[in-house]
Amino acid sequence: MPKILTEGQIEQYRRENFLAPLEALTPEETQHYRACLERYEDEQGGARLAPWQYRKVHVREPWAAELVRIPRVLDAVEDLIGPDILIFNATFFIKEPGEDQITAWHQDSTYFGMQPYEHVTAWIALSDASEEAGCMEFVVGSSGFGQLYHAPQTVVGSVNHGSQAIAEPFDDSHIASAPLKAGQFSFHHTLVVHSSAPNRSQDRRIGYGISYIPAHVHHVGSYRMGASHARGEDKYGHFEIEPDPREHGAAEGPAHHEAAYRRYREGYEEQVAAHKAAYGNREGRA
Repeated sequence: MPKILTEGQIEQYRRENFLAPLEALTPEETQHYRACLERYEDEQGGARLAPWQYRKVHVREPWAAELVRIPRVLDAVEDLIGPDILIFNATFFIKEPGEDQITAWHQDSTYFGMQPYEHVTAWIALSDASEEAGCMEFVVGSSGFGQLYHAPQTVVGSVNHGSQAIAEPFDDSHIASAPLKAGQFSFHHTLVVHSSAPNRSQDRRIGYGISYIPAHVHHVGSYRMGASHARGEDKYGHFEIEPDPREHGAAEGPAHHEAAYRRYREGYEEQVAAHKAAYGNREGRA
């Protein structure tokens, strides 16, 4: 029996590979977490931080640790992937108003190295992510394409650190937008093809992408990757469980964050090379 989602919503996710909009936060909660993020930015030197400073913040900051474990979001995640849930990654994706930052067509699975492909991303909007603001767009049902070849560091002005883009033809004839109001969230499957346009609104477009995996999923690279516990039991021990900042002193947060990001980045770079070796012959094929 599902906890939050209806059977129809679960079937829609399986068929279309994304689901939106869903309710995550009250207006007061949304305002609180946005204020926490912007205070964090100020403490680190102001907005437009380096990409690594927006990734795995939940290992450093107690408020971010709360935000990746919102009970109503985890209830919906459980409806999709089961009760034993880990957080592989979490990143703030921020587009400043009036700038040309985009996200090119890509699949989240490409450089994560997770098998089987059961990772689901919850994307929580801390500001309105309207079509004007550059909401996400999905190629409906595109998990059926399987893993496509991506080229890294090819997109100028990408909001993604990897600046990756799909580098082989695919069918983009069925595209759907997923606008969200502040406090709402969406789900998308690790293999679904998605992108987003520039932010032409008057406010920052702030989204928090949280990568949830069932505990039985494993990493295929040579590194023992880190993950955070979200819910249930880790019976497999495939990942090094990362510290929860709510259980440690504030002084320990920066070192925990640095270590978690370094581990993530080492694994990521290995996956970039492995992906090129496995799929590079597809580039530009007709």
